[in-house]
Amino acid sequence: MGVIVGMLIILGGVFGGFMLEGGNIMVIVRAIGNEGMIIVGAGIGSFLIANPGGIFKIVMSNFKKVFQPSTASKAGFTDLLSLLYMIFTKIRKDGLISVEEDVDDPSKSALFAKYKGLLSNHHLMSFITDNLKVIITTNMAPHELDNLLDIDLEAHHHETGLPSTSINTLGDSFPGLGIVAAVLGVVLTMGKMSEGPEVLGESIGAALVGTFLGILLCYGFVGPFAQNIGHKINDENVFYSIVKVALVSFVGGAAPQIAVESGRRAIPSSHRPSFGELEQALRK
Repeated sequence: MGVIVGMLIILGGVFGGFMLEGGNIMVIVRAIGNEGMIIVGAGIGSFLIANPGGIFKIVMSNFKKVFQPSTASKAGFTDLLSLLYMIFTKIRKDGLISVEEDVDDPSKSALFAKYKGLLSNHHLMSFITDNLKVIITTNMAPHELDNLLDIDLEAHHHETGLPSTSINTLGDSFPGLGIVAAVLGVVLTMGKMSEGPEVLGESIGAALVGTFLGILLCYGFVGPFAQNIGHKINDENVFYSIVKVALVSFVGGAAPQIAVESGRRAIPSSHRPSFGELEQALRK
């Protein structure tokens, strides 16, 4: 909702201010069609050239995040901490083998079934279950597990950072492509030198719309879209950091509640449940 409101404010502020200054909005509307085709068409073409097929699919699948609410919430983080606490408690009570069936098929696990929101996050579930399998099948030292998780998270963060970087690069290209459109407009204007001042003035104005449109797309829309996606991906990555910290702490010998408390400290203060809130959730 905030994204749509922001877009409307940008359009209202830019074009409303132009009209209040006595500008003829139809001059821009008529020019935007042709200038926009040049800028957007060249932008999409350069985007396809710069991004191989696999990366292009990742970018497109993540673009919808702009219009979706962030997954980061105090309730979501509390659910994750509660799930980890239940897993650690079962392991401490019944041994590592006791969670083997839960890890092999989380969709049929009574532990995971209580947290439908987490269960629907397939990447996060794979991260949790894969590393629990490592803990079950190997006698890995805490520092070795820490290094392994760092490698996993580095690869994950690199992949999830591609959409924001690629879209931001696209936005940076729009001012230059706007100049291309403006130059083409000037070329057309030079062919009208024998026309009257009104025709030349409108033609020059239409050419300048290209520069205007390129800059507006870059700083008003595409750049903020990229930053929006980046923020939401960073929020999602907090879930992985919680799992890493809690797992390493538990494997290092910490009690389930201490391991979960370590994970709680990895949550930004704006979404971190208090000690009392987490304790109340664990009691339930």
